[in-house]
Amino acid sequence: MAPFAGYDMPLHYSSGIIAEHLHTRAKAGLFDVSHMGQAIVSGLGAAQALEALTPADLISLPPERTRYTQFLDDGGGVLDDLMATRLPGRDESFFLVVNAATKERDFALLKARTPRQKLHVLANRALLALQGPGASSALSQIVPGVQELAFMSWRAFDFDGASVWVSRSGYTGEDGFEVSLPIEIVEKFALRLLEHPDVAPIGLGARDSLRLEAGLCLYGHDLDETTDPVEAGLAWSIAKRRRERGGFPGFARIQAALHDGPARRRVGLIPQTKTPVREGAELFANGRKVGRITSGGFSPSLSKPIAMGYVESGIAQPGAELGANVRGRDIEMRVAALPFVPHRYVRNLDEKDRL
Repeated sequence: MAPFAGYDMPLHYSSGIIAEHLHTRAKAGLFDVSHMGQAIVSGLGAAQALEALTPADLISLPPERTRYTQFLDDGGGVLDDLMATRLPGRDESFFLVVNAATKERDFALLKARTPRQKLHVLANRALLALQGPGASSALSQIVPGVQELAFMSWRAFDFDGASVWVSRSGYTGEDGFEVSLPIEIVEKFALRLLEHPDVAPIGLGARDSLRLEAGLCLYGHDLDETTDPVEAGLAWSIAKRRRERGGFPGFARIQAALHDGPARRRVGLIPQTKTPVREGAELFANGRKVGRITSGGFSPSLSKPIAMGYVESGIAQPGAELGANVRGRDIEMRVAALPFVPHRYVRNLDEKDRL
């Protein structure tokens, strides 16, 4: 067990981090992510109110569809990244999943900035993630119909008389699902999943190595208030209408970065050594500091160390050679394209519906 965002989390189970990582890539891994924040924002104008805090197009988001976005501060820095799902029904409402370390701040922001809408924090719901190529087959055995969901789609299902909310999404780069369900049934639900021969429990260590291979940001490391979405490589999450019309915090900075290019960019990095280069290591080119590593570790899928970080845009090209200083030792680094391991999401909708 290890402390994380104020919770005791399983770092790994008996098989170990590398075995859990490879199991998820090959079959299906079950993660308890109940520490994440869940809430519903509802009421007339909810989409417009949320658009005043994020650069996503939520007004045109269809019911039962999910979008990834960010809460931004007035300077365009990222306060948190989150998933927003428009719920079905006559009332205008959105289901939000936010990061554990920032959820109290996020909820305070929503209360202050969406006063005409109702904020319902879902403290009585747990959250599980089932990830990997075997996730659909395993989950459909206890929740029939989930296999029909497309990437970033959401539906409510019944499990033993309780409402479970399933989205086809995740944090590993694999096909998979996130399941929000009442805390009273989460243990029973998890144990039913673990009866499947392809499903194994996965801890925090493999969750981090999986997301790093997939080139996905971790808030507080690759994203924070000093970082805007464009330099983070998240411009794809800013809808065309929002790029043109703005109406969200930090629009001037983000519009300039979209037009002129950011001063720095998030890139993949491969250390030319067998030793991982961790977060905080400074990056140099020709003796000049040009960036910093924000995530680093060992890639079980590639059997070598990998990292992500920010470097000046002029050298943010695959193949560029840099140096990292690790405890007084110079390590050769090469810029690499992201993701390190290709995504395997299920995509069968029109491109316009994928964000």
